[in-house]
Amino acid sequence: MQLNSNNILRVLTKAFFIGALLVMSQPEVTNAQGVFPSLGGSRSGTSGFQFLKINVDARSSALGGSNVADAMDGSALYFNPALAAQMDNSQVYLSHTAYFADIAHNYASYTQKLGSIALGGSLMYLDSGEMEETNEFNPLGTGRTFRTVHMAAGLSFAQELSELFSYGVTAKYVEEKIEEIQSQSAVVDIGFFYRVGETGLRFAVGLNNFGLDASPSGETTRPTQNGPETETEFEDVSPPSVFRIGAAYDAYETDNIKVLVTGQLTNPSDNSERFSLGSELTYLDQFFVRAGYEFGVDEAKLPTAGVGFFVPFLDNSIAIDYGFTARDRLGSIHRFTLKFNL
Repeated sequence: MQLNSNNILRVLTKAFFIGALLVMSQPEVTNAQGVFPSLGGSRSGTSGFQFLKINVDARSSALGGSNVADAMDGSALYFNPALAAQMDNSQVYLSHTAYFADIAHNYASYTQKLGSIALGGSLMYLDSGEMEETNEFNPLGTGRTFRTVHMAAGLSFAQELSELFSYGVTAKYVEEKIEEIQSQSAVVDIGFFYRVGETGLRFAVGLNNFGLDASPSGETTRPTQNGPETETEFEDVSPPSVFRIGAAYDAYETDNIKVLVTGQLTNPSDNSERFSLGSELTYLDQFFVRAGYEFGVDEAKLPTAGVGFFVPFLDNSIAIDYGFTARDRLGSIHRFTLKFNL
């Protein structure tokens, strides 16, 4: 068989992708003795605005959070805004996460395609509902209730500079309120996407939640051995910056069946690094079965899983996704996504 330059490039990129996945999935890479040392013990609890790290997308959660290079829908405004420029159509995106302890986490976005440019807006909202207050003096409850509310609103811009490369940026205003204490800040997401010719391989890099420290304001009263004390001064909190680098590869394709493989390394500023793998089986471009696994997450003992459906509707289409994530002690997380392609 005669090899031309395209065939050589295709073979090399396949070998590189498979080799990278094999190396990164080894235990010595993902634990504290590996190439990327685990610093989670020293960084844990050093950032605020933790709701920004909660996955908003059912498809992504089913893939183990490994699709930073293949989030080519409304979730791109959350993971990697550069991928918004790779979308074929404008889209309305809605998602709901049934989180731990009956906490609701919701996300909505709209992406408008204008040729090689994509403009988008997004809104994330988390509401804990009413919770009973406890403290060291009243472990069974003080009789008071409180709630925590978190919100992030963003505007995104993405541009496809060529068929192989795109970039994007999202500016977000974030706010959280716990009891009577409020914090506000502004953060930026930056992303890049690169397609390796016609090989079916693509790479992406994203930096999320990079921004200014917040100075909490308000007051709260706490019981002490000397009686109630009111606190009005609080330490500044930093947003939880997250660096993601990942790849996606179209491993197999026929007229009816497609197989996608994804991999991602996630490095948060306030926890240990983790590596994720995922795979998606597509049938007739309308039915999807997904699975994944997260390495380096203490609570992740089982694989992630999910399904999806794509339904043509008049001149448009609707996509429905479901993602399931299990945590060892905290329980299960269910995510649902609804996408309207315009």
